[in-house]
Amino acid sequence: MADILPTSIDIDELRARWGSFAWTAENADKAKIVVGRYPPGRQHSAIIPLLDLAQRQVGAETRTQGWLPVPVIEYVAKHLDMPYIRAYEVATFYTMFNLRPVGRYHVQVCGTTPCMLRGSDDVFAACKAKGLAKGQTTADGLFTLNEVECLGACANAPMVQINDDNFEDLTFETTTALLEALARGESPTPGPQGVNRRTSDPEGGPTSLKEMVLENHDYREKAE
Repeated sequence: MADILPTSIDIDELRARWGSFAWTAENADKAKIVVGRYPPGRQHSAIIPLLDLAQRQVGAETRTQGWLPVPVIEYVAKHLDMPYIRAYEVATFYTMFNLRPVGRYHVQVCGTTPCMLRGSDDVFAACKAKGLAKGQTTADGLFTLNEVECLGACANAPMVQINDDNFEDLTFETTTALLEALARGESPTPGPQGVNRRTSDPEGGPTSLKEMVLENHDYREKAE
């Protein structure tokens, strides 16, 4: 079962830290481009990409995967001239928005049926062996571990999403190697780990449709 994610916190210390949040010059330009994609009167539709942009800015400032303090959500709501509660509703609905601080690497392990049957327990065991605990951040601030619902890579189960990347076909050993590489500051290649396949191809490579058909065939029966 996926972890029950905590609600946001609003305390004086966070107000003092994030109350003066504002876009960087680069992100101000990005926000302007995002809002400009929507017709007049529909700017509220930009709430999801702007919350994502804000979370990434917080991540860059804190060297983490990023999260959304209440003052930051308020800033985005004000930027779009919309009630704070509307922005908060979006931030609390989508689990991709973090409402509490997370580590530099947000390790989200799929625990639903395909991944469970293919060995997600081994993935969790590897995480535990490296000192990660579900719903917690390691003391060094490097990793936050959560169990999540299906991430849409069932053919490559078991898998984890770490920040923006998916790592698939995991075992205890490959999960351990992945976490150790991240701890060393390396950037492991996303996708299948330890198996010979590309994306969700069969292991060893495609077994059919190996050649590109260049001709434009019309397979429809022609009317008599």
